[in-house]
Amino acid sequence: MAATGASVFEFKTPVTHGLKAEEVDKTVKTYWDNWDQDLATNEANREQRVSNYEKITNAYYNLATDFYEYGWGQSFHFARMFRSDSLQTAIARHEHYLALRMGLTAKSRVADLGCGVGGPAREIARFSGASILGVNNNEYQVKRAEQYAQREGLAGQCKFIKADFMNLPLMDNSLDGVYAIEATCHAPNLPALYAEIFRVLKPGAAFACYEWCMTDAFDKNNPEHLRIKRGIEIGDGIADMRTVAEVNRCLHEAGFVIEDTRDMANEGDIPWWQPMRPDFSITMFHRTRLGRNVTDKLLLVLELLGLAPKGSRQVSQTLITAADSLIDGAKLNIFTPMYFFIVRKPATAQ
Repeated sequence: MAATGASVFEFKTPVTHGLKAEEVDKTVKTYWDNWDQDLATNEANREQRVSNYEKITNAYYNLATDFYEYGWGQSFHFARMFRSDSLQTAIARHEHYLALRMGLTAKSRVADLGCGVGGPAREIARFSGASILGVNNNEYQVKRAEQYAQREGLAGQCKFIKADFMNLPLMDNSLDGVYAIEATCHAPNLPALYAEIFRVLKPGAAFACYEWCMTDAFDKNNPEHLRIKRGIEIGDGIADMRTVAEVNRCLHEAGFVIEDTRDMANEGDIPWWQPMRPDFSITMFHRTRLGRNVTDKLLLVLELLGLAPKGSRQVSQTLITAADSLIDGAKLNIFTPMYFFIVRKPATAQ
């Protein structure tokens, strides 16, 4: 992984260690088979993608994890940014805020759903003292999370399991809290997911989340809005992006008491998407549009030389599509990566 201040002259590139070299190109093709270039057909095929969500999500993260770490770090999420913030400072504050709102302490046993390689789990564990159970359906990411926790001396406090968060291998009323950071957008059935979270929480316990959503400004009849939505879905392995209204409805249906909901995307001094902006930045070169394009062209050369698995460049191009679509969605205010909510299971719930 390149450090935040990595020199442009290091020429480090990501590789897809989540797969054997000969599997990369085949996985890329399988992944792209779930989307159609024609918007009308693409919308009609949405049900197929929802039913294939587990295969799509696993293929995506097998392909993208190394690219994420290379370009972003070990916490795969955005954050509010303020003047003089580094990306790492903003990300840590974002995670600390979640822990504070949940009231986590050293006595808390909580689950991190869709935990990635465990960056937020480790940070929240250090910050709050809580014991974190990371749940992830991608074996490659689980193994990396375990390695990082061991390396950082947190293996006793942070545990990771390979499991589908739609069917948690946990007892009813067993957790002091659950959180998810930009992960539950992958769920094929949001009401069922929220009901599953409700089941495993102790009465009175909280569920906090930063959710990816289309905002109230999104118009499903606007072709440009649909193009952006499709680009986000393709670029980020999401079968179907929901709206803020759908999220709120599903939380109510699951039985949660809502304590706070708000879109935090516009609360910073500078745009949350600034680290992906197209300007040149020597300290964050590999995150800029120019840096992404340099990586893309370098991967093409490495593929031709047989030094990178065939299909690596298309993974890079998919992530460029994602970044550009996210920025376009933010500028039109039709997308947010941080619709924050904290809800609670009623104290009298059984």
